Amino acid sequence: MRTRVVVTGLGCVSPLALDWPATWQALLAGKSGVGPITQFDASDFATRIAAEVRGFDAAALFGSREARRMDRFSQFALAASLEAVGHASLNISETDRDRVGVVIGTGIGGIHTLVENLNVLRERGPARVSPFLVPMMLADSAAGMVAIQLGVRGPNMAVVTACATGSNAIGEAAEMIRRGAADVLLAGGTEASILPIAVAGMGVIGALSTRNEQPERASRPFDRDRDGFVMGEGAGVLVLESLEHARRRGAPILAELTGYGTSDDAYHVSAPAEDGAGAALSMQRALEDAGLRAADISYINAHGTSTPLNDKSETAAIKAVFGEDAYRVPVSSIKSMTGHLLGASGALEAAVSVQAILDGLLPPTINYETPDPDCDLDYVPNQARRAEVRHVMSNSFGFGGHNATLIFSRFGERG
Repeated sequence: MRTRVVVTGLGCVSPLALDWPATWQALLAGKSGVGPITQFDASDFATRIAAEVRGFDAAALFGSREARRMDRFSQFALAASLEAVGHASLNISETDRDRVGVVIGTGIGGIHTLVENLNVLRERGPARVSPFLVPMMLADSAAGMVAIQLGVRGPNMAVVTACATGSNAIGEAAEMIRRGAADVLLAGGTEASILPIAVAGMGVIGALSTRNEQPERASRPFDRDRDGFVMGEGAGVLVLESLEHARRRGAPILAELTGYGTSDDAYHVSAPAEDGAGAALSMQRALEDAGLRAADISYINAHGTSTPLNDKSETAAIKAVFGEDAYRVPVSSIKSMTGHLLGASGALEAAVSVQAILDGLLPPTINYETPDPDCDLDYVPNQARRAEVRHVMSNSFGFGGHNATLIFSRFGERG
């Protein structure tokens, strides 16, 4: 019999709040975290808005010395991990730390540190580049810092699959538990890339919204008038455990991770296939992994980026997998409120999926005003909705054609 994997803790840093409970309440209230960019002067940019994390004080959390040795993306990951560990009431001791691991990915990594040190190199020469440049910029530094802080010596790595990263990290972590490589894994994604080069790069390919005068209304997944996504930042981390381990320590079981599917479009480096074939394959594989039918799904937490191509493609994929049930199952995108957290988005959305099961509440897709004939499903428009939630499907898709789908189930639904 396959080892069952359960979720026992949630943690996050988001554009809406600096912890998970406040973030969840803001999502249910339909609050937007999008505003004018404050991290740099964006006056010359076509896009001058983003979903920034505000009020985050790494020095207060970790001490000035440690904070200076972590890029912002690692700081977010550590804060979310510590919250998740506390939420799970997980006490790590010398006797079990070899069986606790970390899988935290990022789409971009320590780009703040890299850009800062490129400027130092140009202006002051190679001898003045920080000796911490390399460890701070590497994609795996977040997972490594979490392990150091917690003293855990189990499997440790970063998954990098662009905007599918957070979901892939959680899915791969679950597979490690299933094969017996660890009893507990902290899993998720983190990102901090709101800086000139990243905004310019996304903007020049036409991916970003330019609704600068109405930032809170800029991210509008599935709406006919959507014009691009809004960059966000933050982190999401889940504590995953084998069911046996969670029961042995009397852990609070929030939900069960029952399904994981992943695929690639094999189509284009930055555009999704119009028919959503690769995304549909990922979704179908997750259903098969969970032993469920499409009709069993109570809610789909969509990738829903607010770009013309993605939302149309994802809608087509849902229809391909769900058939007529596509019009029954509610679908929503929290990116309408958080913006797009890139490599962290799937992890934050996984936490949303778990909490939706616990509370029987679906977060809305805000700014949904004008229906799009190509996007004609139930997108839970503008207001949260109470629902009976047994099984949730969460989708994440990324540049390179990467697709990842997770299915979370109410604990007890599977026996």
